[in-house]
Amino acid sequence: MLRLAVLGLAVTWNASSVEIIAHRGASHDAPENTLPAVMLGWERGADAVEIDIHQTQDGRIVAIHDRDTARVTGHEGVVADLRFEQLRSLDAGVWKGPKWSGTRIPALAEVLETVPPDKTLVVEIKCPSGVLHELERVLDASGKRSQVMLIAFDYATIREAKRRMPDVPCYWLYGFSDREAERYRVQASEDLIGRVQSAGLDGLDVRHNASWVPQLVQSLDVIGKRLYVYTVNSEQAARRLRDLGVAGITTDRPAFLRQAIAGE
Repeated sequence: MLRLAVLGLAVTWNASSVEIIAHRGASHDAPENTLPAVMLGWERGADAVEIDIHQTQDGRIVAIHDRDTARVTGHEGVVADLRFEQLRSLDAGVWKGPKWSGTRIPALAEVLETVPPDKTLVVEIKCPSGVLHELERVLDASGKRSQVMLIAFDYATIREAKRRMPDVPCYWLYGFSDREAERYRVQASEDLIGRVQSAGLDGLDVRHNASWVPQLVQSLDVIGKRLYVYTVNSEQAARRLRDLGVAGITTDRPAFLRQAIAGE
């Protein structure tokens, strides 16, 4: 264990205190947002696995990043316009390599079944907030509600998620783009902190190389909130963020990053 001075504050860390989150599962080695990627994330020691969700035409919640299916299936179609059975007929694995041929887009309920007792599923809401009613129903039916964390780039969506599910940790995703800054009138780190407090959120999940990261770690800690960062695949970046005191690091390579932050 080591004590470091960050912005004038003494911070205590050890490698095990930094959560490692498998981005879309262990997506460096398996097709993203599929059951094989999720299972590989657990097998490689991730503290949490992150997936993205959209809702089908018939109301089912599925794990897929894009609003359309073209990139991961080769089939042109919008998830919201397709029925669940139509999505299930598509191959979401062969693009990653022949060994993954036949891999299907999973329902959120299927992903929840894989979550071990001591692990967390991070669910990124990529679709409109109308999904929240069904999302809460699926979480309750799974018996894993207490093992779920919700994140979203859309502030109104994550604010509404926290209002509906106050017991579920909710984090606002922020990428520091000019478009976001204009939309949410963000000019300083204090503006982000203010929105977290206003919505009663549990913290932020931000782009890892943003200049405000050290300030946000400190400011959120003062008010009892946490900072997560995405998406980190280099040893140097992971060690720097560990030393700053972030709560968790999202990565495509969970085993590699765990070894990187523990090995120095």
